[in-house]
Parts: sequence; C-alpha cells; structure tokens
Amino acid sequence: MKIKYLLPLLFITLLSVSCSTDNTNTPHDETEGLLKIQDFSNGDYTIEVYSKSGLFYTGYNHISLRIKNLNTNKYLENANIEWMPVMQMPTMEHSCPKSEITKVENKQTIYEGYIIYQMTGMNGSGWSLTFNFTIDGVNHTIKDTINLIQSDLQNVTSFTGTDEVRYIIALVEPNQPVIGTNKIKAGLFEMESMMNFTEVTDYTIALDPRMPSMGNHTSPYNKDLSYNSTDRMYYGDLSLTMTGYWVLNLKLLNEENSVLKGEDITESNAKSSLYLEIEF
Repeated sequence: MKIKYLLPLLFITLLSVSCSTDNTNTPHDETEGLLKIQDFSNGDYTIEVYSKSGLFYTGYNHISLRIKNLNTNKYLENANIEWMPVMQMPTMEHSCPKSEITKVENKQTIYEGYIIYQMTGMNGSGWSLTFNFTIDGVNHTIKDTINLIQSDLQNVTSFTGTDEVRYIIALVEPNQPVIGTNKIKAGLFEMESMMNFTEVTDYTIALDPRMPSMGNHTSPYNKDLSYNSTDRMYYGDLSLTMTGYWVLNLKLLNEENSVLKGEDITESNAKSSLYLEIEF
C-alpha cells in the first residue's frame, strides 16, 4: 500500500479509538427512569427528590434522592441522611411511617427510602419534609413544604384495633396488577406516638378479594399475608380473575390469632371494615 493512502487510514483508526474511549468515560445518568418531584435547598446544598411518577401520593411512596454541593457543583457519594415528614393540622401535628434512607447498591450518588402518607389536607397542603444530614462532621438541615396528591383508590388505611393500638396498613404491590396470581406486598405499622411509627412483626393479614360489580364474587388461590423479616414487609398471593374494581377485604390477626380488626364476608356482610382497593 502506498504511504499517501496509509497515513489517512491510520488517522481515521486513531480517531475512532479516541471517540470510543470518550464514550466509555461519559458519566451514566443515575436518575434514568426517575422523575424529579422537588428540589430542597439551603443555599449550600440541594437535595433532589425523585420517584417514578414525579409526584407525592397518599399511600406508599418509594423515593430516590441525591445531594448536590452547590459550591463544588458535585453530588455527594457518602452522606448520612435522615428525614422527617410532618403534617401541620389546626390543633396538632403528626408524622407517618417511613424507612431509613440508604445508599442504592451499585450507584454512586443515589439514596432511597419510603414514606407512607396516610392523609392529605385540602389542595394537597399541610405536609412538610425535613432532611438532616452530616457532611465532614458538620450537621445540615433543609426543610420545605410539599404538595401531596390524594390517591384515587384506598391504598392505605389507619385504624384502631381491639387492643386499642393505632395501626396503619399500606398497599405496596402489585403496582401493575394482571389477571392471574399477583404477589401482594403490604406494610403494617403501629403508631407509638404522633411522631413515631414502627413496623409490626409476626402478625397475619387475612385476605379476601371481592368484585362488587360482579355479585361480590371472590377468587381462588389467594394466600394470606405473612411477615418477612428481610425487608419487614408482609407478603401473600392475590388472585384476580378479571379486570375491574376489586375490594381487598382484610382481617388483622395478632400472634395469638385474635382478630384485631376486620370481619368475614358473608351474605349479610358484603365488605370488611378493614379493606384496600385495586382497579386495573
């Protein structure tokens, strides 16, 4: 091959290798698949809050977040973060069930957790969210109000059991129900105080799904929800035989199998006093 043809070919080859290397080093967007809900800022740091929907709803909210240092324009990879959701009412204030905030595995800047909002005020008002975090031994706080949307269906319920304890049950899954057997996941919490909610362990959530518009029929192969110590949630099987509106009638039983809330479905009792809803 002549030199005059060899040199251009060599240049093209080097250029291709250079471009390939640059693409490999391009930072991956760790918020891919998420929508930003809101920014919380104190002037030095901004906490970006995300979810799949980009909104806060009543019920279970899986939330992702990252912290940006506004002075360096970099996201923090090692921060100790806590949060406190609070609803301000005319004569009192209260919080709601929430998880710890943990670092997402295999991601450099994303943290995650959940908050279960059991109610909202008029026009989505009433709630604030406070973040406390520590960086290099210095404590920081950021607080702002949020807008909370009322879910169309009852995906969370708060009630007092026969033991005089205040409980909250929240539906976590299925997010996209299908005809057939669905894995159902729910959180069960006890209100120890207006600001403190803890997971309840080793109870049973009995399940009886019914379809009111179709003679209130049930479905086969359902399995009551039992406690899983790995993620401290309750799991069972939910059988849905057709699309439409379903009432998930529930009964809460303690470790001694005493019913704390809820009733059996009979010809004279079409709906339990403890229930959640699904429509698909």
